[in-house]
This record gives sequence, C-alpha cells and structure tokens, in this order.
Amino acid sequence: MNVHFIAIGGSAMHNLAIALHNKGYQVTGSDDEIYEPSRTRLKQKGLLPESVGWFPEKINATIDAIVLGMHAKADNPELLRAQELGLKIYSYPEFLYEQSKHKTRVVIGGSHGKTTITSMILHVMQYHDRDVDYMVGAQLEGFDVMVKLTDDNDFIVLEGDEYLSSPIDRRPKFHLYQSNIALLSGIAWDHINVFPTFEGYVEQFKIFVDSIVKGGSITYNEEDLEVKRVVEASENTIRKLPYHTPEYSVVNGETLLETPEGPLPIEVFGKHNLNNLAGAKWICQHMGVDEDDFYEAIASFKGASKRLEKIGEGMNSIAYKDFAHSPSKVEATTNAVKEQFPDRTVVACLELHTYSSLNADFLKEYKGTLDAADVAVVFYSPHAVEIKKLKEVSQEQIATAFERDDLIIYTNPDDLKNFLFSQNFDNKVLLLMSSGTYGGLDFEEVKNLMV
Repeated sequence: MNVHFIAIGGSAMHNLAIALHNKGYQVTGSDDEIYEPSRTRLKQKGLLPESVGWFPEKINATIDAIVLGMHAKADNPELLRAQELGLKIYSYPEFLYEQSKHKTRVVIGGSHGKTTITSMILHVMQYHDRDVDYMVGAQLEGFDVMVKLTDDNDFIVLEGDEYLSSPIDRRPKFHLYQSNIALLSGIAWDHINVFPTFEGYVEQFKIFVDSIVKGGSITYNEEDLEVKRVVEASENTIRKLPYHTPEYSVVNGETLLETPEGPLPIEVFGKHNLNNLAGAKWICQHMGVDEDDFYEAIASFKGASKRLEKIGEGMNSIAYKDFAHSPSKVEATTNAVKEQFPDRTVVACLELHTYSSLNADFLKEYKGTLDAADVAVVFYSPHAVEIKKLKEVSQEQIATAFERDDLIIYTNPDDLKNFLFSQNFDNKVLLLMSSGTYGGLDFEEVKNLMV
C-alpha cells in the first residue's frame, strides 16, 4: 500500500509513518518544517523528505491513501491536488481506525491522565510479554516508537485525544475510534480556542461515551462528578464500571500502594497518579491480566516522558519537569509534589504557554492551582500572546486570577533564569510545569542546580 503523509514531521504523524514503514508499506511525506526528534527518526528510516515544503507534483494516482496532519492548512497545495484527483484522504484517527477495525480497540480518554494511563497499560503488557498494537502521546522507556501496528495482534490501545482530527475534519479524534473497551479519567475544560464554552466541551465526552460499540464497556473515574454524570446519563447499551483512588501512604518520600498482599512500593506518586493506576488496573484486567500480575508489573513503572519526570537530584534537592499546563493538571501536579515531600520547600514554576492559558477570559480557571507550593512562580511571554492574536494579558490580571498575594511573575526569560540560578535548593523541590521551554531554559543547566 502506498501512503503519503501531508505534514509528516508532526509528533504523532511521523510515528504513524514509521509504524507503517515497519509494517512494509510504501511511505512518502512532505512538511514545511521538521524539528527534532522527528527529523532524525525519519532520516533513520529513509523517510525524511529531500526538501522542506509542499510539492503537489508528488501527488498522483498511484497513491492509495493520503494521511492529513493538523499542521497542514485547508488550502494546502498537496491537499488540493489530492482532492482534485479524488484520492482517499484520511485524518490521523481515521487511518488508525482503518488499521484496527478488526481488532479490540481500547481507548483511553479524559482531559487529564490519558497519556499516563495508556503508558501504564503498555508497561504492564510489555512486562508480561503480551504483544499489543498501540498509539500513545509520549515516548516511553523501553519502547522504540509511539505507534505500533501489526496484522496479528488482537488488541490495540489508543490514547483518545479530544482535539480536532484534521484541518478538514473538525471532529475530536476520540469520536472516530469506536472503542470496544473505553476509559474516561476526567473532564476539565480545555482547548478554549476550539470549545469556547464548558458545555460544548463536555458534549464531546458525551459523544465519546455514545460512540462505544454496543456491548462494550466504559471504565470511569467516579470521583470526577462531571465524568460520573456524563457516563451514568448515557443510554448506550454498554457496561459501566466505576473506579476510584486506591488507599496509599507516603513514608519518607516513598509512596506505598495498599494491595491485598500488603503495602507495595511504587515509583510514581500523587493522588492523581494513584487514581490513574486504578483505572489502568481495571483496563488490564479487561485485557486478561489478573490483579496480582498487574501489581507485580506496575511496581517498576517510572512514568511517561514529561509527566513528573525527574530531571535532577542532589543530596537534599530534586527537580521535576511536567507537561502540566491546564488548571486541573497544574493543581494535581503541585499537590502531588507537596504531598510526596511535605518537609521540603516546593518551588513551583508554571509557564502560561497554550492558547487557553493565555486567554484573559480563561485565566480565572487557575484560581488556587498553585496554593500547595511554598514558592509560586508564573512565567509568560507577551510575545506569545501577540503571536496567538490574543488580547494583551497583564501581570495584574494574572495575580488576580491565581489569588495568591506572594505570586512571583516574570515576562522575561532572563529574569526567570536569574531567579532560579540565585536560589539555594538545599532541602527544596523544584517543579517546572509547561508545554513550552520558558523562552529557552536549558534543563541540563537546571540539573546542575541540585545540591
């Protein structure tokens, strides 16, 4: 099969391209910008385009399928040529469904936790030598690729994103997978640029639950009231299986999970991660892994990339980097670090980087999210606000939104760096939360700050 990728350089797109190449497909692609690690990984497989840009002459009748990435625009010249020729055009999730429509599709959805839960499931499966297909949104330790597709495996585990499918398909990705086994971890308003109201955002999760194949199942976090309401109101003929945070304790900086065999030391920490673990356990059981085998495997799970990822540690200091940027994730991550290290000073630095977080009308959602930190810092770039064509955001608006009198606010990356490098991190924990880079902060240099 001959497949061409429009916007092959994306994180998800290049992984799918590599997965198809590994499966024996003929794969080509184009993009107007390709960054690392996509560039090197595509080059290693012989899939890196010779030239950067769009080349409609590449599009011809020998192509069996076009996969269209979100980075492309609706007027992309290659897309227009494909439409002119009447070629079959798939969004990323549509093509994944085509590749898995004869498999049992396990879809992990939710505003937060889905990458971690998907990663936990895959870790357990790999630990017990159970081969499954998958698509996950982070690079995992022990896994070469973020997408794996075969003809033989019975299960495929899919991280179910609620963001849009493609420039010409405005449906959320997780609506297209038609899951047999689904999980819903939480609902907390995000992607305000696409879903301007909370009600409109929640509606996408209702559609997700209703899209589950009849006779399938939804495992859901009953501690999230919005999730509970959405799932229990659905009239879809599926099994509804609630889960909740298991009992655990924190002793001398180590989290112990309560199991039928007694306390089990685990690598991940924080109430939100224990909640994620409970959801992963039930999904693994649906996939044939019993409880004892799950606990044996999960004890060695260290977390997904950029999710409470330890980037430096000294005798009396430690630094974590986390992808948290939405209000619910920021609050859960900050609370987790303080709970894990109650006797240390927690310095939490949040970068407001996404469209939602820099939207003046959305800022109020961050109220109280940094309250667990002993020292709270917010960084944002006024230039990023301009690029996103948003209304100007003032430091006063940010201070008001977080409702914390001692909040430290920086708009210049050099000022933030000077602050960090002037700190004595003895008996402290540094938590860096962002989907960006704080204007170019060198995390290797941060590592050296730990004493």
